[in-house]
Amino acid sequence: MAVYTFAFIAYAVDVARRSGSKPVAAEARVLVGAGAPVESAAPAAPVAPAAAKPGRGARIGYVLTVLAWILHVAGDVLRGLSAGRVPWANMYEFALTGVAVIVGVFVLSRLWRDLNFLGVFITGLATVFLGLATVNFYVAPTPLPPALQSYWLVIHVFVATLATGFFALGSGLSILQLIKERRDSGFLRSLPSPVQLEDLAYRVGVIGFICWTFTLIAGAVWAEHAWGRYWGWDTKEVWTFVIWVIYAGYVHARATRGWRGSRSAWLQLIGFAAILFNYSVVNLFFKGLHAYSGL
Repeated sequence: MAVYTFAFIAYAVDVARRSGSKPVAAEARVLVGAGAPVESAAPAAPVAPAAAKPGRGARIGYVLTVLAWILHVAGDVLRGLSAGRVPWANMYEFALTGVAVIVGVFVLSRLWRDLNFLGVFITGLATVFLGLATVNFYVAPTPLPPALQSYWLVIHVFVATLATGFFALGSGLSILQLIKERRDSGFLRSLPSPVQLEDLAYRVGVIGFICWTFTLIAGAVWAEHAWGRYWGWDTKEVWTFVIWVIYAGYVHARATRGWRGSRSAWLQLIGFAAILFNYSVVNLFFKGLHAYSGL
């Protein structure tokens, strides 16, 4: 958490530096015919600074994020070794592993596209979530309940955390999209356009939706093995399906109904809010067969 905090500070310093940069005027050029008089060019509109690449603060932030992630994964692995099982059998462990997956998706996304502009969001989210989980949900390693003693624990829950990682990345992109649509000054000038942010959010959202679809199906198969039925309207099952419906609507509406812009971004954020509700409120305040997912 300390290293994530230093990474957050480094990213925040980079954001502040880029927020203070001034737009520069593009050089105006006028095409004229041979022998024609040269006309005075009208002043060009300001454009974003050429140095929109990540600055020193962002580079330091990324290095610190990678270091924090390595320490984080090591702690997660040691938790599993201490318990003698995979480390995602309760709320504390799911938070520990889930945040590691979220940061891992961000770190490895650099192989696909530079998303350093999400550094403040990702490192801040990691610090806050780990802090809340450590203070409120920490429990000592305990043996697995009978229903969890299955290879489906490895498959079902890990794919769910992977989906959550992609959804978190998509929600960060959607937040920036909504902000940039309303204001395009300071740090925001160095970001991709709202359309590009929306396309990126949609791509990672589709990957998350595919993983969540598998999570829903695998959960039903596991339920049949553990309890003798595929579906029982348990609160956790219902909310898993609700989240799937929200993201299915998001993918369908944007692909076939032309839902673009802020409507698309809000659907993405509503889906991620449902995931947070499922993890927190459903686990803590609703009873059901998934009670072991709480404390």
